[in-house]
Amino acid sequence: MRLFTIIFERLPIVWFLLGLLFNAVGLYLGFEYSLAFGYMIVGWFCCAYGLVLFVTRLLERPTTSAATRLSPNFISAGSTGIMPATPNVENEQATKQSDAE
Repeated sequence: MRLFTIIFERLPIVWFLLGLLFNAVGLYLGFEYSLAFGYMIVGWFCCAYGLVLFVTRLLERPTTSAATRLSPNFISAGSTGIMPATPNVENEQATKQSDAE
C-alpha cells in the first residue's frame, strides 16, 4: 500500500526530530539534574539512528532502469513556451469577405 511507503520514507526524520526533542528537554532541565544527561544520551542516540536510517535508505535506493527513462524525442507540455494556435476558419472567411468588398 502507498500509505506504508509514505510512512516508512519519513521514519529517519521522525527519529532525528525525536532526538532533537530529547536534547531540548535535557537542556531545559539543566545540568544540575542527573536525569538531563540521560535525556541528552537518548537524544543523541535517536539523532544518530535517524541519520543511519537515512544513509542506508540512500544506499539501498534502486537505480532507474533504461525502460523507465523517457525517450530523447519526448517533449513535455511544460517545456514548450507557447502552444501553437489553431487556425480559425470563421476569421479567415470574414477577412477575405472584407478584402473583397
